[in-house]
Amino acid sequence: MIASLLAATCRLVAGTMAYWRCEPHANTQRIYFGNHSSHLDFVVIWAALPPELRHKTWPVAGRDYWDRGVIRRYLATSVFKAVLIDRGAPGAARTRESAEAAISQMATAMGTEGSLIVFPEGTRSTNGEIGPFKSGLFYLSQARPDVELIPVYLQNLNRILPKGELLPVPMLSRVIFGPPLTPVTGEDKDAFLARARQALLALKATT
Repeated sequence: MIASLLAATCRLVAGTMAYWRCEPHANTQRIYFGNHSSHLDFVVIWAALPPELRHKTWPVAGRDYWDRGVIRRYLATSVFKAVLIDRGAPGAARTRESAEAAISQMATAMGTEGSLIVFPEGTRSTNGEIGPFKSGLFYLSQARPDVELIPVYLQNLNRILPKGELLPVPMLSRVIFGPPLTPVTGEDKDAFLARARQALLALKATT
């Protein structure tokens, strides 16, 4: 009940219109990867999913933010069922061991039925542009080659809840679910990340 109410509230506040260029009700595991400009991003994607998929699709989020305070912790663990990742100290370079542990945690969390929402830029954009992708999406796709990779472009979220703001400004937004990223045998990391980012840029160009 709380999850349904929160999803409806999010759609109302963000004025979200969802557009699907893949099958919205597909009974397959997916990694939804989107551009990142607001703390509302994963909530908007999650709220736009069909109800039968929402309960088994979990956002990947930073433990340092979502495990801070009773309300955030409750939403993350009891409503969104978020996969909380330890990101280390702000500005500090992540060690190879911690990065591998995070990928393993995400891949394992999916199990045999779950899907994830991730943001490959790794940090929020302040100007609405899509930044370079970090390597996590590549290694996660290698760890779970059995799941679909779905690009998701979010429009206007950086204006509805800009970085540093606490309260959203109601206005219209769009969330566009693109077609699955086609697997390419033997593709290296840089080529994969460039192609995945281009998939988001292509969706942005249609808005």
